[in-house]
Amino acid sequence: MKTPLATALALVWLAAPLWAETLTLAPQPVTDWKAVFGQVQAQTLLPARARIGGVLTELGVAEGDMVDAGQPLARIEDEKLDLQLTAMDAQITAISAQLDNARSELARGQELLARGVTTVQLLDGLRTQADVLEGQLAAMQAERAVIAQQASEGVVLAPIGGRVLTVPLAAGAVVMPGEAVATLGGGGFFLRLAIPERHASALREGDEIAIATAIAEFPGTLAKVYPQIENGRVIADVAVDALDDAFVNARVLVRLPVGQRMALLVPEGAVTTRSGLDFVTVEGAFAGPRAVVPGARHQTDAGVMVEILSGLAAGDTVVLP
Repeated sequence: MKTPLATALALVWLAAPLWAETLTLAPQPVTDWKAVFGQVQAQTLLPARARIGGVLTELGVAEGDMVDAGQPLARIEDEKLDLQLTAMDAQITAISAQLDNARSELARGQELLARGVTTVQLLDGLRTQADVLEGQLAAMQAERAVIAQQASEGVVLAPIGGRVLTVPLAAGAVVMPGEAVATLGGGGFFLRLAIPERHASALREGDEIAIATAIAEFPGTLAKVYPQIENGRVIADVAVDALDDAFVNARVLVRLPVGQRMALLVPEGAVTTRSGLDFVTVEGAFAGPRAVVPGARHQTDAGVMVEILSGLAAGDTVVLP
């Protein structure tokens, strides 16, 4: 004979499904995600090159430093340019002295011509000599300006603002014209992905992707999909706000949407585990717990949903917790 307490518990158990909320299963679209690794890369990579050859006497940057466009990075000195400047100064001094003398002779000839002592032909010769010396002085000064400009180009400037990635040289090294003193990355940073070509048709510019770091997961946007396939992989760029650029070429885990399919989803709380098996309570002709095989979890507007691989069918009524 049942006790009053047992009878009350049985009635509560039978009435519980009637009071609980229910959900009628119907296939819903879910997104398949592909996990790949992306590399942090700079939008623009430019080397800071030497414009003259010589000895690297000063090096003011190291890997990881942040620099502005036009900032001096290093200094290259060529002793031959200083010697050439000294020689040009001596020649300019000599020609200037000759020009002063020629101008004095010209002024004296003009006075003599005014008194009728000399001839116009002699005066024209003095004027021509002064003009020739003036031309030679101007040419020397222009040549000296060229050498001075070459000497000033020994300062290596940053071509863009950004982070110094590599510095292959050290102070005291002999540098040839055009040799890279440092490599800079600037213009912003992005993620570059190499995706298997079987997923190429599913990639669309503007798709939102998920980026996982050691701290949290945050979204990004597929900014560029390149048309050329290399080694069986599609190259794509991902734009990310506030991307950590402390380490260029650092690998970051990225999840890409590669397709959609229909699946049966139930709220995460509707799945219970007992003795290593997963159960979902259903209503209908065969009401009660039903063993299921759960799949992946999906984040939806209604919360976290669990995909049911087997054990339930479309049209089943699930009792919600």
